Amino acid sequence: MLAQVLAWVAVGVVAVTATGILLTRDWRWNLGFMAAQYLGGAILTSAYWPVGMASTLLVTGWMSIAALGMTLTALPPQFDSTEESWPQGRLFRLFMTGMVVVLATGLTPRIENFMAGVDAPVIAGSILLAGLGFLQLGTSSQIVRIILGLLTVLTGFEVFYAAVEGSILVAGMLSIVILGLGLVGAYLLNASLPEDTS
Repeated sequence: MLAQVLAWVAVGVVAVTATGILLTRDWRWNLGFMAAQYLGGAILTSAYWPVGMASTLLVTGWMSIAALGMTLTALPPQFDSTEESWPQGRLFRLFMTGMVVVLATGLTPRIENFMAGVDAPVIAGSILLAGLGFLQLGTSSQIVRIILGLLTVLTGFEVFYAAVEGSILVAGMLSIVILGLGLVGAYLLNASLPEDTS
């Protein structure tokens, strides 16, 4: 009973943090939300994986966030420009978030009936993470926000896949992909800076 309550709390955490990433423009807040999101994802995966394996999601996620944070700290302040051609209204993003929540609410019982053995919090959390991550990808053009969207989608996939497969090799491969995305994002942020010709 306590594990079920903790799992639903983790679903609430990933929903709030993924929505926060979608609505917030400041990269510091985004990285903070992402760190909390990885904590919620690790709690959801710990229902099927041992704590040591579930903590790999948390540790590699925080390492990729640290790589992005160190890179963003070194960039000039004017680098964080606003997006001109993408939907910017918070009302629009909140409406789309509500659509993802409705989708997760409607699909969770159906998938739970179809896939015996997968708990409802894991299904709901993975749908919310994947849906809000894809929404982030579709409404952003900045490198750091695209990387955060990819990491959110991948976290949703990993939460769901943990209920299906408990292989240590799979956990290691997913951790390598998460860390690789963080490092690629850090590299692309550095590479996108205009070169100083003076």
